[in-house]
Amino acid sequence: MKLALLQFDTVSRATEQNLHTIERLMEGVECDMLLLPEMFATGYEIDAKAIAEPEESCKTLAWMKHFAHKRGCAVVGTVAIRQRNNFYNRLYFCLPEGEVFHYDKRHLFTFAGEERTFSAGAERIIVEWQGLRILPLVCYDLRFPVWSYLPGKVDVILYSASWAASRISAWDTLLPARAVENQAWVVGSNRVGYDAEGTLFNGHSAAYNFKGERALSLDERECVEVIEILPKRITSFRERFRAWQDADSFVIK
Repeated sequence: MKLALLQFDTVSRATEQNLHTIERLMEGVECDMLLLPEMFATGYEIDAKAIAEPEESCKTLAWMKHFAHKRGCAVVGTVAIRQRNNFYNRLYFCLPEGEVFHYDKRHLFTFAGEERTFSAGAERIIVEWQGLRILPLVCYDLRFPVWSYLPGKVDVILYSASWAASRISAWDTLLPARAVENQAWVVGSNRVGYDAEGTLFNGHSAAYNFKGERALSLDERECVEVIEILPKRITSFRERFRAWQDADSFVIK
């Protein structure tokens, strides 16, 4: 599977401009899956009412489904969603055939007050795609290892993120840690540029293999890079080094 990592300077509340930027950056890029940063259409905000789209008529989701079908690739990223009286930072996983999965961000970023307007999700999902079991998660989830811990049960963990430059050392450290713990590929897509509050984001989108080795790392520019993930190599490594069999079990409430 060829997975594209895209990072760009998201313009606050400028959905059409942001989607156009993604389309421009993806010109000529061939991939089986595209991983986008957190709230790629609006920029990350904690004011849910200001940016959320209604679940039943979400234009950003419609764009994701159209782009997935048009390009023949899965598209993964998060959108602020209003569902009845609640708001969710919702990750959509759109397959080119039209099937859509979703995951609501579990760990809300209380440091910025995300929990004041968004509701937390309660369940993880695993999407099977092109011979791989994929666990999609969101940004702050990366700091909580038990939520990401499924050794032997997932092959790829994805993080759609809006991770500030002031804390980027944690991002750089935790991505490979999650890969080692799970003996799985871990891939994170982060934004670049400044948000409406003046916070700097410096990218560092990256992919680490099942040994925790860095296979791809982006700098601070708007760009797209593609990494190839081969299911047989994951299986072969786990058969030789069966640490996953000795893993602890956790009960998540």
